[in-house]
Amino acid sequence: MLVDSHCHLDRLDLAAHDGSLDAALDAARQRGVGHFLCIGVSVENAADVKALAERYGDVDCSVGVHPLDVQPGAAPALDWLLRELNHPRVVAIGETGLDYHYEPEAAELQQASFRLHLQAAQQTGKPVIIHTRGARADTLSLLREAALPQAGVLHCFTEDWDMAKAALDMGYYISLSGIVTFRNADALRDVASKVPADRLLVETDSPYLAPIPYRGKPNLPQYVREVAEFLAMLRGEAYERFAEQTTENFKRLFPLAHVKG
Repeated sequence: MLVDSHCHLDRLDLAAHDGSLDAALDAARQRGVGHFLCIGVSVENAADVKALAERYGDVDCSVGVHPLDVQPGAAPALDWLLRELNHPRVVAIGETGLDYHYEPEAAELQQASFRLHLQAAQQTGKPVIIHTRGARADTLSLLREAALPQAGVLHCFTEDWDMAKAALDMGYYISLSGIVTFRNADALRDVASKVPADRLLVETDSPYLAPIPYRGKPNLPQYVREVAEFLAMLRGEAYERFAEQTTENFKRLFPLAHVKG
């Protein structure tokens, strides 16, 4: 069984499945995907991801505010986040983090939001899902500052081995998406070959970043199979064992997730 550890089910392009989310999830299930983590990115979509997790027994969700969704003068309130995290299908916090690639001018605003999410993690014990782009030093600095007792994950990882190792040394997991299959991703493949087997997750980040051979098309949860098969081959591991290991890792990192088996 595979887990798509990071997908945006409320944002999927469902044209390939006649507009049906049920059909899209069934297509993934038929390819061995047994669980989905639907990710919150804003105050506005928190209700949507919770509703999806309530609707499907093999879907859990997170709530949080993506760094690119943080609005000046409207940073998420801690009491709002704690209230949302109290829902039984909300198993994680985020995605949160820093993205200076698109909005370097918003660094202070993003850092304040990131600290708030990390504070919520301290209070609830739920793992944090981290987005980081163009902000290696500050991301690692804030994680060290928080010193969370429980782990989290750097999702859709695209940074170098030095950053991966620093995060791993603090207890974090690394999640890889379809980007690892791209032709220009040699440095990321080097990282993928080095991450310890018990600290690795797989994801689609759908509807974004479809893996080869679907690059340029809308991504779907069923394509996590391509990511997993590619990584198993890259690491010289049997696919079945790789799938089993990454599912075990997901269950360990997200102990409140309703994963069957």
